[in-house]
Amino acid sequence: MHIIVAGLSHKTAPVEVRETVTFPEQILSDALHMLTGYPSINEAVILSTCNRMEIYVVANDPDKGKDDVIRFISDYHSLERDKLEKYLYFREGKNAILHLFRVASSLDSMVIGEAQILGQVKTAYNAAFEAEATSTVMNRLFRHGFSAGKRVRTETEIGESAVSISYAAVELAKKVFESLSGRTVMLIGAGEMIELTATHLLSNGVSNVIVTNRTYERAESLARKYNGVAVRFNDFVDQMVHADIVISSTGAPHYVVTKDHVSFVMQKRKNKPIFFIDIAVPRDIDPSAAKIYNVFAYDIDDLDSVVQTNLEERKKAATIAEEIVEHEVLSFSSWLATLEVAPTIASLRRMAEEIRQKELEKHLRKLPNLSEAELNTVNALTSAIINKLLHQPIVKAKEYSTRKDGYLYIESLKVLFNIEDEEEDEEPEGASAFVSKPEASFKINR
Repeated sequence: MHIIVAGLSHKTAPVEVRETVTFPEQILSDALHMLTGYPSINEAVILSTCNRMEIYVVANDPDKGKDDVIRFISDYHSLERDKLEKYLYFREGKNAILHLFRVASSLDSMVIGEAQILGQVKTAYNAAFEAEATSTVMNRLFRHGFSAGKRVRTETEIGESAVSISYAAVELAKKVFESLSGRTVMLIGAGEMIELTATHLLSNGVSNVIVTNRTYERAESLARKYNGVAVRFNDFVDQMVHADIVISSTGAPHYVVTKDHVSFVMQKRKNKPIFFIDIAVPRDIDPSAAKIYNVFAYDIDDLDSVVQTNLEERKKAATIAEEIVEHEVLSFSSWLATLEVAPTIASLRRMAEEIRQKELEKHLRKLPNLSEAELNTVNALTSAIINKLLHQPIVKAKEYSTRKDGYLYIESLKVLFNIEDEEEDEEPEGASAFVSKPEASFKINR
């Protein structure tokens, strides 16, 4: 049994490559059924986002598993294998577990600490679960990964600070106003950044949008997108009186909002606070307007300074997060080791020996006159019975463990004999982690 992840991301492949291997939600079930039909693949989960496509599998052979995953991607998307392979990365075993936990904790994201990825991982797992493409290992692996992601979110401040210009603008707006609920934003211009900032403001409570642009039709189009109101460019100063937040990005070579404009607006607003976000280069808003009482104005450099400060804070939080993830990886690895046949057999023998010892001690107390030779005979007899009873289950466990889904038989053995998982501080390594067959010896205190 081998856990493998194969994928490509923003780190290894350009967008024109990533867009050729996407798995939209509506085709996931079909893709998963095809993937688990390959000879070496037992379980599978496909994670497909704008920045990454990753396939997590449980395979009975690592080399065959990797080969089957490459064949699957090539076959499903009709891609040439040699062109695909150069963009793929592979992780196996503990490194694959670590990778998933880092992904779920947003430590492998383009923006460290971004909040969306954990939900995307959950969606991918749920789709695989519904398609019956997961079983014992993947179910436990992903649920443990969710736990790791949740711990990172709750025990660190990795997602607390804004690390994009648009998010920084929202963060600053929240400092100006006690609440953004019910506030009105005016958009001057219609670029991508201005739209993104407006979207974040609306998601944080802003309810009214006024849009102006030198091309009135463009203003109308953007206003419809936000269920807002379009105003003609010549009238925007009069309408600015109703705005609590003003975002400007026009590309004009001169100030679009002058100090006189702002003085007029503040007089009409009776000095109620107003927040300007100038993301244009050259600047749209006269910086001297910030000298007016209750006028708060920030340009692109101010916002970038906030972003850089917050990035440093996230890096500090990421160091703590990495320690949490490492601990969770060790915890899962300890459980995974119990699915191997050797430790399960050792646990079974140990359990049987403990039962034999307790029962023998209990009954020998009722036979105080047995000689040492008779005690040894009874001891040998009970040991022989235990060994004969366990012989066939152990032989079959070893035999079935080599099959494609052999770990499922080991898990069944644990359930039938009520063998509980043992929590260990460190991942077992080699034979030293296995418990040897108990000695068939017995001593009773007379």
